[in-house]
Amino acid sequence: MSIANDTHPAQRNVIGEALMPCSVDPVTGFFRDGCCKTGPEDIGSHTVCAVMTAEFLDFSRRRGNDLSTPMPEYGFPGLNPGDQWCLCAARWREAYEAGCAPRVALLSTHERALEVCDLAALKDHAVDLS
Repeated sequence: MSIANDTHPAQRNVIGEALMPCSVDPVTGFFRDGCCKTGPEDIGSHTVCAVMTAEFLDFSRRRGNDLSTPMPEYGFPGLNPGDQWCLCAARWREAYEAGCAPRVALLSTHERALEVCDLAALKDHAVDLS
């Protein structure tokens, strides 16, 4: 899967390398291209590639963003524990502060997440780097 195209040139992850895909099953990303790419139109900064947990999905639902329930009219299959998804950086930080942040794929987390999230906190939750 290419992570660069004509309208969104190659973007970098939180460790300064080329941004890797987050998930194509289900297809995630603000641009629904499988990557946590971002741009000026992504006001929510969907930049953290997170591995869903039941605890986080419940937390997000209680905060008004139900990620578990399918919404076929929007092409959204609903998420399950184990799925990877590009989360809004502010939601990840909120979950972190509440003690229920999901794990993070750093290689697939866009560097813009660092505007909201602490790198040390992201690294503490990393699934792909030690």
